[in-house]
Amino acid sequence: MVFMTYANVVFSYGTERFMDKSKKTGIDGIILPDLPYEEKGEFIDTCHEYGIDLISLIAPTSDDRIAMIAKEAEGFLYIVSSLGVTGTRSEITTDLDSIVDVVRKSTDIPCAIGFGISTPEQAKKMADISDGAIVGSAIIKIIEKYGKDAPVKVGEYVKSMTSALK
Repeated sequence: MVFMTYANVVFSYGTERFMDKSKKTGIDGIILPDLPYEEKGEFIDTCHEYGIDLISLIAPTSDDRIAMIAKEAEGFLYIVSSLGVTGTRSEITTDLDSIVDVVRKSTDIPCAIGFGISTPEQAKKMADISDGAIVGSAIIKIIEKYGKDAPVKVGEYVKSMTSALK
């Protein structure tokens, strides 16, 4: 289980306290999308102390930094599919093949593509390129729409996504 939040939330709560509670609740990794690579030292030691992977992100603009980020990555690499704000996308046009190629040459850890993945077809395409597809906003929209009835709807949605990967 991987938890995604912002660095300020962790920092304000207390990094050690946050990691302790995360570990006790079964969290294996943490994604801090607003944490620049150069500032990961603020969290990495505490993550390691609690056995939690600090998941690195690679954006389409990472260019010559891709190999550097990949070499030091742990858990898995989150490859951001496109520029912009999070949410579903009707089409993903980034040259993800070349990003994944650099990652594969730099590390053996898995990489998954996320950010805007919302349809079974998109999930399959991303998983065919990488080791998996990351879906977040589409699930949040289902929860928002269906409230207490969301678990069944989320289950149906996830089943449609995983079926597409077979």
